[in-house]
This record gives sequence, structure tokens and C-alpha cells, in this order.
Amino acid sequence: MITRMSTLFLRTLREDPADAEVISHKLLVRAGYIRRVAPGIYTWLPLGLKALRRLEGIVREEMDAIGGQELLFPALLPREPYEATDRWQEYGDNLFRLKDRKNADLLLGPTHEEMFATAVKDMFGSYKDFPVTLYQIQTKYRDEERPRAGILRGREFLMKDSYSFDLTDDGLEAAYQRHRDAYRRIFDRVGIDYAICQATSGAMGGSASEEFLAISPNGEDTFVSAGDYTANVEAVTTKPGEETDPNQRPDAEEFETPQAATIDALVQWAQSEGVEIDGHAVSAADTLKTLLVRIQQPAADKPELVGVLIPGDRDVDMKRLEAALEPATVSLAEPKDFAEHDLVRGYVGPRGLAEAGIRTLADPRVVRGTTWIAGADKKNHHVVGLVAGRDFAVTETIEAAEVKDGDIAPNGEVLSIQRGIELGHIFQLGRKYTEAFNVNILDENGKQVVPTMGSYGIGVSRMLAVLAEQNHDDKGLCWPTSAAPYQVHVAVAAKGEEAQQAGDRLASSLSDHGIDVLYDDRAKVSPGVRFKDAELLGMPLIAVVGRAYADGKMELRIRGGETVEVAEEEIVAKIIQLLGNDRPVQPTV
Repeated sequence: MITRMSTLFLRTLREDPADAEVISHKLLVRAGYIRRVAPGIYTWLPLGLKALRRLEGIVREEMDAIGGQELLFPALLPREPYEATDRWQEYGDNLFRLKDRKNADLLLGPTHEEMFATAVKDMFGSYKDFPVTLYQIQTKYRDEERPRAGILRGREFLMKDSYSFDLTDDGLEAAYQRHRDAYRRIFDRVGIDYAICQATSGAMGGSASEEFLAISPNGEDTFVSAGDYTANVEAVTTKPGEETDPNQRPDAEEFETPQAATIDALVQWAQSEGVEIDGHAVSAADTLKTLLVRIQQPAADKPELVGVLIPGDRDVDMKRLEAALEPATVSLAEPKDFAEHDLVRGYVGPRGLAEAGIRTLADPRVVRGTTWIAGADKKNHHVVGLVAGRDFAVTETIEAAEVKDGDIAPNGEVLSIQRGIELGHIFQLGRKYTEAFNVNILDENGKQVVPTMGSYGIGVSRMLAVLAEQNHDDKGLCWPTSAAPYQVHVAVAAKGEEAQQAGDRLASSLSDHGIDVLYDDRAKVSPGVRFKDAELLGMPLIAVVGRAYADGKMELRIRGGETVEVAEEEIVAKIIQLLGNDRPVQPTV
């Protein structure tokens, strides 16, 4: 197939859009792949849509290969199924809610577990129908508070979601592994650099959970790796502190600590006064930081005030805190919260929280017998030698402290921290949704059993942005063949009718060999503009009818690589050789 740029619905830009922060956003807009309609909402222009369909085709091929059956649910959904699983409330403000003319509540689907579970309930009733895997590739809607980075984090996005239904836990494990292997084939085929990370299940629920993260400095997700251990930072577990007998410690002592409202200032005070903890000079790790937060449960009338205790050499990682408390939302306490409970901001300690009746969550390092410097619950005063299990109680732990390079992983090795973009997430959901909808199946003995589910998602539109993040240079995009809208970009740079005819012949011959061609046949466009556009658009191969054509040769530029001169009669064979078996999946409508 040949697409001529003289008729293509395309306008390239030389300057980055003002609102673009990351390279994929800049290049996809500049190259005419997407166009902004509103914050977090984009039109897919012809080039972008063609590339998106390529990726969709790869995903569909691999899902069909593991026995998945494709269907398509509506995006406009009733409230009732989401009420049954409490997610009408749990999704909070992220859900697009609306009413029809009869005042019935509806939503735009953020995810479709409820729909898949009810469909299986309505259509299947015997063990003979199982196992089954269903999937769809469909637009999802989430009302992101801060949509950013173009199509990396939008309010409307294309997603593949699949669900396995099995009657046994062993069956679920096998389905989970099939999806895991399929995801690896998908991302390997398109050439994405990624990591598979242990993850939390969040509002989805379930047990086993892994994320596929594309490695990128612009990623919103942080993950850690240490030998064979890789995990999203939200799923990292901290090695607990060593418990000791709290009664063997010296009594706690209160000190006046003027101008010591910060951890750094408190450590300076302690060191200047010769204060020691467990026989060593005080460091930030010996101080206890208290964060007061509001936790809003989806169905609660008002938030609960909670204290979070972490070692002072760490900051609270709000993503880890929120992940640990999902589906609740978390916000920092307000000045009135301190006033209502007679708490002094900057000097709150665990004893003051206990006196105020405020529930306390502590870092795993804060264990029985550990000794700390903490706020004395009055201005310019701290308590030295406060011992957990003697001077204050620790009944609940939480993973909320930041993870640092050099921390020790659960496997005993040293962690390193990287950034990534979430591409896919797979869960072993279990029976949360099938139980919520009373999905009962008759087994071979005539007894009722509840199927167990797996859930598996891939951000298809996000995958395109990831490819742009990982495949570009200072001139533009550099698409891998599997995802490129076209395999070859033909440009005529030499003047004269003969050169133009040579370009026509080359484009036609490539098309006859089943190669998709983008042909720059625009009149009155300078060679410089043609070259800049070709590099910006990023097709894998650029064939140029230029100066060398006078000697019967054409230039063949491997995008992001070398340029070679090839005789006209040999260039089609050379292109076929370079493409090899790496032909893209044809777009589907």
C-alpha cells in the first residue's frame, strides 16, 4: 500500500507544544500523530491511528494464541454492578459519573471486571464450559486529577483487558502464567525495554500481582531491583528492626530543644549537647518522625485522623502510604486537626497521639525495644530515649517510608532504584468478583462451586508513547518496524521528471512486495523540508532519490543508523533483506 504525503491529513511542527513535558508528548504532537482536544484527551490522527492499530494487532495475535476470545463491552455502564463490588464508592473522583434522562446513574467504564463476571454468570453454568479466557480492546475513562505527559496519562485511553475463569486455583495459576508469557512476547516483539516487578493489587484485590514497567527516566513509577528481586516501590517490604527487652533501657528524659522543629536541627542539637542513643552519637535514623494524615474510606462520612511514625532519616512516600491504605484516599492533616486534639505541630510524638486517642501506624523498623528521640508534644521540647513497647505501643505497622538506593532487599541483596512506565498489570483476583455476583457453577459431582478469576491489562495507547520515549533521537522518532505506520518512507530530493518517475517506480515496486510505503510526492517542497519531515516521522527505512541518482544509485537511510548507497535495480531486494521477517501486523479496523 502506498500513502502519498500530498494527500495525507498531516501537519508537522518545528517547535515543541507549550504544554508538553516529556519527549513522547513533544514528538507525537510535532510529527502529527496526535492532536490535543482538552486536558488528557487526544485525537488520533491518521499516522497515530495506523501505529496504534499495529500494536493492537500484535496484542490481538498473542491473546488469540493463548486461547483468548475477543468480545466488546459498552463503555457506558449502569451503576448497579459497581455498587455490588463497592467500586462505585471506591473509585471516588476518578470515576466519570452521569445520569440519563430518567435520572438513572451511569458511568464511563474505567475497567470491566464486573461486566466479565456477570457475562460468565449469565451464559455458563456447567464445569464443561471451563476454563475460559475472554478479552477486549477498548477505550477506558478515568478522571485523572492531573492528566499529563500526553497519552502517557490521559483521561481516555485504549486498553486490552482480559479475564480468565477457572474452577480451581491450579487452573488460575496456569492461566496467569500463560498471560505472563504472552505479555513477554508482546513487549519483546515491539522491542520495549521493560522489567517485570512484584506489585500491590490495590483496589483490584486478589493475591499474586505483577507489573510490566517500561524503563524510562520519565516514568511515574519507581521500582527497585536487587539480583533476582524486582518490585514496584509500593510493594517493597522493609526488613523489621530487631526486638529487644524494653525494660533494659534507661528511662526517657525530656529536654528543651529550642529551634529544633526539623529533623536536621534536632540532630544538630543532640550532637552539640553530647546526647547519645544506645551508646552512639545521634543521627537522623535515631529520631522518630510523626506525620499526621487524614484517611478517607470510600463509604465513611468523614475522614479518620491517623499518625504515621517513621525513622527521621526517611521521608514518607505518599504513593507507598496510599497503596498500603487503598481503597482509602490520604491527605495531610489540616491546622484545625492539630488544634482540635491539642497537638503542637512539629513536636508531635507517639505519647501525644495515644493521649488524643489517635490510631498510630508505625514503620516496621519501629519495633519493641527500639529507642528514639521524638516530639514531647509541646513546643521546643523533645523526649530522648523513648522506647517502643515501654513508653508507647506499636500495634499496627505500615510500609510508608521512602525506599533508598543501598537499602537491603528481602533477598538480602542491595537495592538499586529505577524509574518506569506501567505498561501492563496482571492479577490473580481469586473469587472477589464471582462471589459478589453469586457466580455458581455445577461441578462434575453436581455440587456448586465458585469460579476463580485472573485479570490482565495492557495499556495499548500507552505502549505507543513508551515506544516514542525509548526510540527517538534529536531529529525525531525512530519507530521499530513492528509498530511503524509504514515500513519505508520514499522521498524524491533530486529535481527533474526522471527522478520523480524513479520515486514512483520504487514506491510501486515496494507496495507490490507487500511493503507499506509513505511516499513524499509533495510538489514545491524543498529537499531540506522533506528530509526533516522524514526524520521527524520516524519510519524505519528512508529511501531517497537524490544526487546519487545521476549515477543510478539511491540512498537508503536506516533511521537512527547508517546510510548506504544502493543501485536502483538492487534497492528493493536490499529493503526486503533489511526488513527480513520483521514485518508488522497489518492494522485491523
